[in-house]
Amino acid sequence: MIVVQGWVRVHEGDVGKLRDAAHALVAATRKEPGNLAYAFAEDVNEPGLFHVVERWANEAAVANHMLTSSLAEFMPKLAAMRDVRLRIARYDAPGETVLMEV
Repeated sequence: MIVVQGWVRVHEGDVGKLRDAAHALVAATRKEPGNLAYAFAEDVNEPGLFHVVERWANEAAVANHMLTSSLAEFMPKLAAMRDVRLRIARYDAPGETVLMEV
């Protein structure tokens, strides 16, 4: 399994634009083959900060995602926002251990 985790920060005035752009990206990405989870979550304590969490079945799924039209449409929208900063990292995980579940 491949886990991708990171964050995106934009100017507080662009939060609505990021929310809208992320909504379309998340909806499309969750339908992609090999996508196990995909989330863009707004931080409740820091306006303008969004956390990104992705889980992929394999390398091919990640590679295909990078070529999708939904990601190609999202990136220019993000680039047009003010004060954009981001950090996205990939983690190769051999498996999963559930720590808590209700």
